[in-house]
Amino acid sequence: MTWWLGVITAGWAPAAAPVERSMEPEHGAGSLPRPGRVGGRRDSGKLISTNALMEKLRLKYAQTPWSETLKLVRICMDKPVQGSSAVTADRPLFSCLEKIQKTLNAKSLAAMMNQLECLSKQKGLNSYISPNGTSCYITSDMFYVEVQLEKDGKVIDVKLAHPGEAPVICEDLLQHLRMKDYAAFGKILEDLSNLYQIPGNSDMKAKAYLALQSLEKDLCSMSLLYSTRDVNRVTEVLHGKVGHLVPRTGGTPMNIEFYISPYQALEEELNPGSHICGTKLFVTVGGSDTTHKLPISPLIEDSQTEDGGRLLRLEEKPIQNRKPVFLTLSDELGMDLPACFFLKFHQPSPISSSSINKIEKLTGIPIVAPTLAPLYELIVQFTLNGKYKEDCSINNSYFIVSLPDCPKHSYFINKGTEKSGITGALVSKIPFTHPKFMPAIIDILRHQMVYNTLISSCVSENSINKDYSELLYFEVSPVKDTSFSISFQHPVGVNLACVVINVLSCKEIKCSLHINPQDATLNCSNDFITRVVERCLSVPLVMRAIFKNAVNLEADGRTQNMEVVREQNPEVTCEQSASCNNIKENMSASSTHNATVTNMQNLTVTIKESFSTTNLQISSTIIEENSSTASQHSSDGIEGRQAGCRNTASFI
Repeated sequence: MTWWLGVITAGWAPAAAPVERSMEPEHGAGSLPRPGRVGGRRDSGKLISTNALMEKLRLKYAQTPWSETLKLVRICMDKPVQGSSAVTADRPLFSCLEKIQKTLNAKSLAAMMNQLECLSKQKGLNSYISPNGTSCYITSDMFYVEVQLEKDGKVIDVKLAHPGEAPVICEDLLQHLRMKDYAAFGKILEDLSNLYQIPGNSDMKAKAYLALQSLEKDLCSMSLLYSTRDVNRVTEVLHGKVGHLVPRTGGTPMNIEFYISPYQALEEELNPGSHICGTKLFVTVGGSDTTHKLPISPLIEDSQTEDGGRLLRLEEKPIQNRKPVFLTLSDELGMDLPACFFLKFHQPSPISSSSINKIEKLTGIPIVAPTLAPLYELIVQFTLNGKYKEDCSINNSYFIVSLPDCPKHSYFINKGTEKSGITGALVSKIPFTHPKFMPAIIDILRHQMVYNTLISSCVSENSINKDYSELLYFEVSPVKDTSFSISFQHPVGVNLACVVINVLSCKEIKCSLHINPQDATLNCSNDFITRVVERCLSVPLVMRAIFKNAVNLEADGRTQNMEVVREQNPEVTCEQSASCNNIKENMSASSTHNATVTNMQNLTVTIKESFSTTNLQISSTIIEENSSTASQHSSDGIEGRQAGCRNTASFI
């Protein structure tokens, strides 16, 4: 603080006229005095005491208004000394001011103005106060935000203006300020600035913004084209060609919700009024290393709408016959810009290498992503959301999953070998240049999300169990890009069994059960397992259904044997008869598990040795057969997954 007082007393004297005074230092813009100097010269190697500095301040500014002194202090904080690396890097006074602004509840006009000024500086924007003192303008080269305040500091209105547009009321910014949610307000200011992160001058940036507007109009037209009046949000998310689209408001980009899990859909259905958020993409424009031809005018023909929001010439056509017709991207409708459109994830999502290649082949633009890694490792990392341990410990692959009315499951996520493993990357954004690519990109991403949901259902934060004998063991191993296997000990046998799940598309899944001929059947057809997978997309629930069916089959067999014995021996006692009638009920999940645990304890070493990629590898012939013989129930499957969520528990 002593140094700043020295700066004010020596190097920042205002001009004689208090209104028109210059705010530049006497020593030049880039030569502020350093700490320990007065007027740029050392004071005989001795620092001036604080009391002496305060006395100089009183004498020098005795006739200066306090408002001018405040301006001077702000300039000192905003322009730290270049020669002092510590002050330049840390800016302690400005940092303290930010903390004070966050802590204080701005209740006056001056406090609100200071808060807005502080926010604008944090985001690299300028701020100005209107002559009447009740409006604050937060500006950049490409847009400005006008905040209108009352005399007591209450927010009246917030308006936003882009290049060539009249100011419009921005409800998001208005509500954030009224709720004093300055962090959210600052995030929107940051998003607004990011809209114009394009190389070039202001004219080039304005063209990029015009291209973004054209894309948004075409996407809205496509959304209306494939929608019907009675469609609900969940159906639109799962089946819409461009998902559930929410237009851009203020600084919040247009977002597309394209996937929601069966659990989320069921939760929203059981809690009317709740809004469960699925997987979203944000539509933006950004700079590119190469130039791309982007549309600067809408490309969909007949995109004019009526008051009802329907497309004029396609209103009466069935949805399957409605296809957008795009105009040719000519020089009149497009422009070469050092930019491209982006679909941005809220957080980087695991995408397989095969899916990345499909999107790149479709758009012709490479996706910038970190180094490839095992896909299953990325899915585990994404599911645990920061709680993932990056070391090579077994806890990254071994998880305990608890289910009601069932013993705990232990899942080992086998990441595969270099040859059989599936690689992927955490993708943050997908570049493209034309709205016609959108439906295909959404379809590829939905396919990936279904696959990720199945693998992540085996992941939990719990990897420790006190009693390892009270567990059912499973191993999840990759087979191909879209298929994987779940290996486990036969519930009533001694050999290993295996379920192969092949995710053919976002609408079609094929499952097959493989058991040793020496073991008893599990009373689970491939169609039954497929229906369960499509409705819940949960490996633990599928395994529980298989084990329950096996238990019921064994109980039925024992009941029939007891009835045969009773018919052959009429002297059977009443207690034996009652025991026969109740045997099926006694074969609950827990009791059956105790019987299974006995076998498990004897075979624990064998199972652990057998759970390896070599012993459990599924031949490609089986997978090829499953893929080629896939039935046409795909469209019914995804609809059943949505409509039959609440009925899943009846047979799981």
